[in-house]
Amino acid sequence: MSYEAILARSFSRYEQKKLGYGALVGCLLIFLSFFTVFKPYLGPLPILNVRLSMGIAHRMFATKETQSSQKQEMITVEQKATAKPEPLLISTSHQENVTTKLELRLNSTDPKENATITKPEIMVNSTDHHVAKNASMEPGPEVLLNKTENPAVKIEESAPLNSTDHQDTSLSIAENATKKREPLCNILNRRTDVCDIPGEVRVHAKSSTVYASSPEMATLDDGQTSWKIRPYARKTDRTAMSSVKEWSVVPASVGRREIPKCTQNHAVPAILFSAGGFSGNHFHDFSDIILPLYLTARPFNGDVQFLVTNYRSWWVSKFRGILQNLSKYPAIDIDQETEEVHCFPSVIVGLNRHDDFKINPSMPPHTTMSDFRDFLRTSYSLKRSKAIELQVGDARKPRLLIISRKRTRSFTDPTRIMKMAKAVGFEVVVAEADMNVARFAELMNSCDAVMGVHGAGLTNMVFLPDNAVLIQIVPLAGDWLSRTYFGDPSRDMNLKYLEYKIGVRESTLSDQYPRDHVVLKDPRAFHKGKWDDFKKTYLDGQNVKLDVRRFRPTLLKALQLLHEQRR
Repeated sequence: MSYEAILARSFSRYEQKKLGYGALVGCLLIFLSFFTVFKPYLGPLPILNVRLSMGIAHRMFATKETQSSQKQEMITVEQKATAKPEPLLISTSHQENVTTKLELRLNSTDPKENATITKPEIMVNSTDHHVAKNASMEPGPEVLLNKTENPAVKIEESAPLNSTDHQDTSLSIAENATKKREPLCNILNRRTDVCDIPGEVRVHAKSSTVYASSPEMATLDDGQTSWKIRPYARKTDRTAMSSVKEWSVVPASVGRREIPKCTQNHAVPAILFSAGGFSGNHFHDFSDIILPLYLTARPFNGDVQFLVTNYRSWWVSKFRGILQNLSKYPAIDIDQETEEVHCFPSVIVGLNRHDDFKINPSMPPHTTMSDFRDFLRTSYSLKRSKAIELQVGDARKPRLLIISRKRTRSFTDPTRIMKMAKAVGFEVVVAEADMNVARFAELMNSCDAVMGVHGAGLTNMVFLPDNAVLIQIVPLAGDWLSRTYFGDPSRDMNLKYLEYKIGVRESTLSDQYPRDHVVLKDPRAFHKGKWDDFKKTYLDGQNVKLDVRRFRPTLLKALQLLHEQRR
């Protein structure tokens, strides 16, 4: 007999209905009692955190409270990845100084699902209010919690932080505040001292003082209170520096030092340098002043004011073309401004220098000698960027400039040299460098090769076109100077370099000393490293009797180099 037939026979329809309601109420009571008793042991049901996978791996952030009274937050993040990620920690700092640590765990145990992770999604649950908030998050370290908190979130691949660790934006500010301030002046360079002074700067010519008036310069971490600077880029040479005016660089502090008031305000930065030292010698003009000035001023693109101490009007006139291309403003003879206090937004005292007549591209401003030569061509409107390119059977003659000298290390018979050079196939020009830099620059630029005895006149090789040939005649005992000042620098200028070392008979010293004299046989033993003895004998006391027959192969090699331009 079926269950329904027995039930119908034992109870009336009304009684059956009452019995059903009673059973339903009883079941509800039992369920509520079960929930009440076991609630503390129940966690969130897994079904609540299920997402439609569709090949997407799931990851869950399970929270741990750092304090028993603090809120718990659960963040479910889904991120794209191509491999199983390492555990991450996200520490969040709240306005009430609560640090919550979140440990990342993978929700799925299927390695195939964990292989691909999509764009992350964040769910923030507050267990106090049973409120769930959803937000989408672009790939990256930022996590958005809610508008009532002001967290700074930092992702670290490290061990969990202590509750005493407070990671927020104030940390980076504190690090910047405690970081040791760079000194105003760099005095570690072996060739030059340079002070780069930011903020309001006042230049007081009467006291030869540069005041760093900016408030942040009032106190220095290294205890330095001032510097004495001679703004000439040859600081180890006592002879050169003896004629360079000394300036004081002083970080001023309000209430401790009286700062002179500005009488002239400038809107552009300034560079203070000296035109003293060895200025007037063409090599030192370029190596000690012009090239360092280019390195220091070029980044300003003309928006810089030059302040020249040890001002020499003839020197400024000599290099006017270069100065005008580096600065839009006339240079100021700062030594004469005794009644003025010039104020600038920043000032550089001294000039940057890399090496003798060289630029190191790895050092600021990361330029090259080729860039410098392009700058010079622009400054003097030079037409040629490349030397002649001779072909086989070419009837054209490359132009050779012979640099003559009147006083020392001069050619005793330049006419013979001219005739021989013409005979091998050159068009020949003879000239001596003078104060008219623009005119001589144009002459150099018109030539394909240049030759001369080691001396300042060879400095004009900076105006030669690319791939031109430089022939340096090396006098007796002049090997090191010739190589250092012109041989090595020429390679950075994209020039072809040849040198010809004269023999003892080609030096006029052979007419002054016996053949077995130490001056001729062993110059090093003679001068023993003493500059004055070396200069007096081998630089100032020697001329060159060039043996044109011996020299002829060198000129033929120069012609060959001009034929090899296209190779």
